[in-house]
Amino acid sequence: MTSSACAAQAFCRDAALADMEACADIFNRWVDATAWMPRVHPADDVVRHYRESVFANGPVIVADCRGEIAGFLALSADGFVTALYLDERHRRVGIGTALLHEAKKRATGELRLWTFEHNRGAQRFYEREGFVPVRRTGGENEEKLPDILYHWRVEPLSGREA
Repeated sequence: MTSSACAAQAFCRDAALADMEACADIFNRWVDATAWMPRVHPADDVVRHYRESVFANGPVIVADCRGEIAGFLALSADGFVTALYLDERHRRVGIGTALLHEAKKRATGELRLWTFEHNRGAQRFYEREGFVPVRRTGGENEEKLPDILYHWRVEPLSGREA
């Protein structure tokens, strides 16, 4: 099935624990394929982290395409998007947008997320979706990479609030 056909048939649903390995695999493949992203944790440790933390500490939404996980988004209780990753075959066909719109529907008025400064595609995507950059760091994360905090709320931020 083509990625665009999958996008047309994909639906967002709450993840089940059985989806955890597929989500961890999507993340691990992204790390391995991204030249500027250091591998901070071995792949097995990522699987453990997803089982013990990501799936245990907040809702995870998956884009399901006939039983295949095309992408996922993890939310924390305090309104942070802690992960949004898509399988490489399913990028740029609307699946990330569908996941983010589902998160916006569930939000209590606002969402926040961090993205790496090197990830220009993600920055353009979030800004198209109404997110505003509100803070930058020089690498105060475990990857030691500069990053940007984005904020979205139902009512757009004014220049002074951003």
